[in-house]
Amino acid sequence: VQLQASGGGLVQPGGSLRLSCAASGFTLDYYGVGWFRQAPGKEREVVSCISSRRGSTYYADSVKGRFTISRDISKNTAYLQMNSPNPEDTAVYYCAADRRIYSDCTNPFDYWGQGTLVTVSS
Repeated sequence: VQLQASGGGLVQPGGSLRLSCAASGFTLDYYGVGWFRQAPGKEREVVSCISSRRGSTYYADSVKGRFTISRDISKNTAYLQMNSPNPEDTAVYYCAADRRIYSDCTNPFDYWGQGTLVTVSS
């Protein structure tokens, strides 16, 4: 059972970047997925999550309207589309999966990816 986060890198403010979270060993269709981030010197925070059945989504206020979470069940992969990022979005981004997702993504997560670094800078 594994989650593989990828797609991080250097992006200019106002640009776009898409993070991927590929699942192996289990079917993502039955799991909700969350994206989290941790900036240097700060605690890990929720970015967004999507439930397993209805596909209900949650976004932190800081990314609402700029980031979009989605899933492609055929590829067993979840995504985080980051549009108009700013330097405050610089962090290591992690994806996680669990069968039960709280509406605000604060539930415990069973599976975690290894993290991918996003740096927003000109």
